[in-house]
Amino acid sequence: MLTRLFAARRLRRAARGVFGWDQLRPGQLTAMKAVMARRDAIVVMPTGSGKSAVYQVPGTLLPGPTLVVSPLIALQRDQVAGLLRKGGQTAVAINSSMSQTQNERAWASVSRGEARFLFLAPEQLAKQEVLERLSALKPSLFVVDEAHCVSSWGHDFRPDYLRLRQAAESVGRPPILALTASAAAPVRADIVEQLGMRKVREVAAGYDRPNIRLEVTHFLDDAAKRRSVVERAAAEPKPGIVYAATRKDAETYAAELGRLGLAAAAYHAGTRSAERAAVHDRFLAGELDVVVATSAFGMGIDKPDVRFVLHASVPGSLDAYYQEIGRAGRDGAAARAILHYRKEDLGLQKFFSTGRPDPDTIKMVAGSVWGHTTAVTPTELQQKTGLSAGRLTAVLNLLEQAEAVTVEHGKVSRVPGADLGEAVDQAVRRGAAYERLERSRVEMMRGLAETTGCRRRFLLGYFGEQLHTRCDNCDRCLQQAGARARALPDLPRPRTASPEGRDHAFAPGVRVRHPQWGDGEVLSEEEHRITVLFASVGYRTLSLPVILEKSLLTPIQE
Repeated sequence: MLTRLFAARRLRRAARGVFGWDQLRPGQLTAMKAVMARRDAIVVMPTGSGKSAVYQVPGTLLPGPTLVVSPLIALQRDQVAGLLRKGGQTAVAINSSMSQTQNERAWASVSRGEARFLFLAPEQLAKQEVLERLSALKPSLFVVDEAHCVSSWGHDFRPDYLRLRQAAESVGRPPILALTASAAAPVRADIVEQLGMRKVREVAAGYDRPNIRLEVTHFLDDAAKRRSVVERAAAEPKPGIVYAATRKDAETYAAELGRLGLAAAAYHAGTRSAERAAVHDRFLAGELDVVVATSAFGMGIDKPDVRFVLHASVPGSLDAYYQEIGRAGRDGAAARAILHYRKEDLGLQKFFSTGRPDPDTIKMVAGSVWGHTTAVTPTELQQKTGLSAGRLTAVLNLLEQAEAVTVEHGKVSRVPGADLGEAVDQAVRRGAAYERLERSRVEMMRGLAETTGCRRRFLLGYFGEQLHTRCDNCDRCLQQAGARARALPDLPRPRTASPEGRDHAFAPGVRVRHPQWGDGEVLSEEEHRITVLFASVGYRTLSLPVILEKSLLTPIQE
């Protein structure tokens, strides 16, 4: 007890003395104390709530340097500048955009103890010489920023992140701190597994962003929807972001907004990196009214005054939706999240979510690894199989989870004693489970768009957070409030879900068992429905009357 109190005082003193912060939020302090106790921790906090402080404050107190794995060079640049600005803390980055001389100067600064924070891109950790130099530095903390990129169930999965578990072991296995703004239950569990985290302290602060009004506009006709996207983006207060499903759509919408006299630009992975960097910088500088982008645009967008985020098509999951709308209203002022919804667009997202490798592809990759007596590089496997880097990584990930191959120091080798046929079967089963979960996540996106109740309650319930009253800042609540205002005073009010008066045992957080789908956990309750996350099939929204009538769920006694 005394040790924890002492740690809290040290942290508060460092936050005040170094960074000038008079107070720490409860979630921040909880996570910081876990770091100081040398425990692994995963922190899920909304953008703008101070996630970076969780490593910045302890980093001034820990004996060795803090290593921060950050996915974007622009994001690294902003974080380094922020540390210099906030507390005069010396921080350096090592990445491919810098010259060899600049990188060597950065290494020297960390070696001399001048720089307390070292920022690296994940691909740097594939280099053996980088791992050896990091090991010699004896880092005190291994931070994984934007940690949802670790998870193959996340909305921004990046193959480079799969090496981080081995990288942490190679540099002495310091405590691991995973940070993200958005991670539902299966994503959090996958992050912990992929990073090999131990005795994890999980901190999930409030997901609610009450200043963002949630709206969904329904369309039957694609042409009408496209016209509305342009008209609404032009009419809303600026600046704003429009998310489009394809690169072509991003270019088209940006051109149409430009013809209306707006400063608009497209941003997607098909443009050159210099062009993307220019759009990023112009938007942050206030020179653009609207950026029209694919999901490639987002990480590192720390702009407080974004007044709207408009989705021109349906995101692939509520994780992606939440992450993207969270770029609006970071200054606390009113902002809007506007989803243009057409049922047919879900077909496109289902296409994107069904890319699991087939058994023949898995067997081909496994056989290629088995055919080498020594470890083989992914490049050699690509040449032999003809698969893209992303596709190959997905297969290797499945085979590694099936304990058939290992990936160490950038090379792949067979696990001694593993059976080829058994490994392929297990990898296929895991791939099928991933696909079922991805499909269920698309259906949860449909649920948000088509719900007749409070949209914010539905969204927060997906992340396991309960909202027991109407939010009064989504289109559904505002419509119902208008209807109540027009109704006669003695008319009965519609029933809404509430923890009071619950006449069943399936409250959010309860573990349950289904005769077909196995074990799961109740995430949320809305009107006469509950949403359950099952390990075998993903998310399912179930009718309470049917459950009770047919005894379909049984609470699990812990």
